[in-house]
Amino acid sequence: MSFHDFDFTAIEGGPLPAKSFEGKAVLVVNTASFCGFTKQYEALQSVWSRYRDRGLVVLGVPSNDFGSQEPGKADEIKDFCETTFNVDFPLTSKEHVKGDNAHPFYKWAKTQVGVLGSPKWNFHKYLIAPDGTLTDWFSTPTAPDSAKIIKAIEAVLPQ
Repeated sequence: MSFHDFDFTAIEGGPLPAKSFEGKAVLVVNTASFCGFTKQYEALQSVWSRYRDRGLVVLGVPSNDFGSQEPGKADEIKDFCETTFNVDFPLTSKEHVKGDNAHPFYKWAKTQVGVLGSPKWNFHKYLIAPDGTLTDWFSTPTAPDSAKIIKAIEAVLPQ
């Protein structure tokens, strides 16, 4: 299995198959609108703007799993992201990222990185290589534009 075997629903509705990102690096981030780390949207947008033409996709996965910090409906989440942080990278519908009801991607990711690499809070990040393998993970406090994440992204960008 790989990342490309999973399907999401776009925040606007409709299918968002991970297969559509084949050949691109993907930074998957579980997001929340009312979290102390919500300002990471700015850095996520910056990384997306900087690297999208080189083959990076930032994929936001809204989740209400931690502290009930994403209570809104899809249209409210999308509006918040666009108007507050000018987000134009793809967002999925709201998903569970932990527990028995977790989205299948998150269940698979846990088998790849173990409990230590699983989301403990909002804004946990997974880096997916263009071939769909999960290459790295970054905990919530690691800023999306940190040297550590930028180095990892640059290492997996398509040539």
